[in-house]
Amino acid sequence: MNTRIRKGNKYLKATLVECTRAAMRNKQSYLYSRHQRIAAHRGGKGALIAVAHTMLIAIHHILKEKVPYHDLGANYYSVINQEKIINRNIRSLEKLGVNVTIQPK
Repeated sequence: MNTRIRKGNKYLKATLVECTRAAMRNKQSYLYSRHQRIAAHRGGKGALIAVAHTMLIAIHHILKEKVPYHDLGANYYSVINQEKIINRNIRSLEKLGVNVTIQPK
């Protein structure tokens, strides 16, 4: 949902957005794939703020629990939602008039 950003430290926000832009240069990262997903329906700037928020939450957990950062990878969403992706593609093909049968690999 689109919403306004809460009041807070403007310097922290600017720093997080800058760090987010730098982190998204790696196209094989979780943050880049998250940005692409959100930007499709929220827009580029809204996605940038959302990913900065995700990064802030990750930083908080890293500092609180004293664990190293573990990137989930660019294919995180496609692995998690594999069944949904298959069903969506089947429905798309059936709308085009193609009969589809699934054979597990």
